[in-house]
Amino acid sequence: MNRFQCREIDLLGIPVEYEVRHSADATDPRIDIDIHGVTVVIPEAEDVQPTKLLEENAAWVIEKQRNYDSYREQAPDRNFEAGNYFPYLGTDRELVIESCRRHEITENSIRLRQCAVEQSSVKQVLENFYRSHARNHLTDRVDQYANRMDVGYKTLELRNQRTRWGSCSTNGTISLNWRLIMAPPEIVDYLVVHELAHLTEQHHKREFWQLVGEYVTDYKAKAEWLEKNSARLIFDEDDL
Repeated sequence: MNRFQCREIDLLGIPVEYEVRHSADATDPRIDIDIHGVTVVIPEAEDVQPTKLLEENAAWVIEKQRNYDSYREQAPDRNFEAGNYFPYLGTDRELVIESCRRHEITENSIRLRQCAVEQSSVKQVLENFYRSHARNHLTDRVDQYANRMDVGYKTLELRNQRTRWGSCSTNGTISLNWRLIMAPPEIVDYLVVHELAHLTEQHHKREFWQLVGEYVTDYKAKAEWLEKNSARLIFDEDDL
């Protein structure tokens, strides 16, 4: 079970808010920084002082946080109305609400059933649409890459994670953020390979990245794209 604790520390004269997450799946202490904030992840079996880890990496933490603060300014102001555009596998598509038998995705549009919207809301129906398509697409990509990488996973879970795009548990469960369905296909594949690689290498050392590089040769560029474009994958203001 993961446990979260919100705290604050002064790093190089700058106040930094962070969370501490104790994880049974983590093998080494680490600092995760993304558009949502700073998280210190500590293996449950280890007694690590998060403040010491942050202080030892203070300059890196401050630089990363400043970068993400600038990325946050790019966050789209979503207007959940017909005629607006929403990304699907990296392409912005017009949101259309019409009388039809089922939701559809076309080359240029996301088409939602009017009766479903009337019974709920555009925002909720669109989220359900994304989640459904994410389940199908991510399952297909995980299965294909698991076969290519000759690894077996237990199950795939779609998560509503605010601070992570994916994770791999020690029992073989792959967890991926449903918002990935908004990202370009090659970014999705990078995340899939990244998590499947953890079934073989449960760390982020040289051997892990060598394995990732066998299937995504330009993984560094993909990771950089995800860092700089995280704001494009925000569904609504609650994600910030």
